[in-house]
Amino acid sequence: MSCIRVAISTSLTIILLSASTVFAGDSPSDIKQRIGAGNPEAGKEKSAMCQGCHGEDGNSASPDFPKLSGQYAAYIIKQIKDFQSGARKDPVMSDMAATVTENQDLLDIAAYFASQKQMKGEKPEVNAWAKIRFTDDNGCATCHGKNGKGLAPNNPIAPVIGGQHKKYLVKQLKDFKSHTRTNESSGMMESFAGILSPAEIYKIAGYISGL
Repeated sequence: MSCIRVAISTSLTIILLSASTVFAGDSPSDIKQRIGAGNPEAGKEKSAMCQGCHGEDGNSASPDFPKLSGQYAAYIIKQIKDFQSGARKDPVMSDMAATVTENQDLLDIAAYFASQKQMKGEKPEVNAWAKIRFTDDNGCATCHGKNGKGLAPNNPIAPVIGGQHKKYLVKQLKDFKSHTRTNESSGMMESFAGILSPAEIYKIAGYISGL
């Protein structure tokens, strides 16, 4: 257990060295930072197929599909490229990602969702243990920022998670724990999820989804 915590701390340090400490919100300046090099206006039309699952404004109606509203463009771009390369697999997204063949289209689609107001929780879940686990020295907030709204718009590793669907968060944590998902290069998420029990995964996912 102590070795795992040391590994997590080391990974956190590496990520934070490359991250800005500015909290990202929805001001024009914040939005400009997180959209990257794409054109949000062009991306709205290009993302029409994506909107079928993720929602017109990136707030998906189904918890099976993640919210993308206000997500960092850099993170969206990395995930799509990982689906294209096979580094990350999903029955739906692997096929959908393959249809994005032009890099500018990818930049524009990511910019469109990044330009939307950041996702918010619909039903806060009060859980003292999860709150502590989220905010402690090796907790989620260290990489994902206050209330899970992110730290660095140019960091493709640590996404916005506050307000994400609980069901989706549970699945991702379980996938990291079982090593079904391995496309987080630092290995930090696999280590973090690996020390959580199934019950703890539900608790912390519930807390994060309400932020």
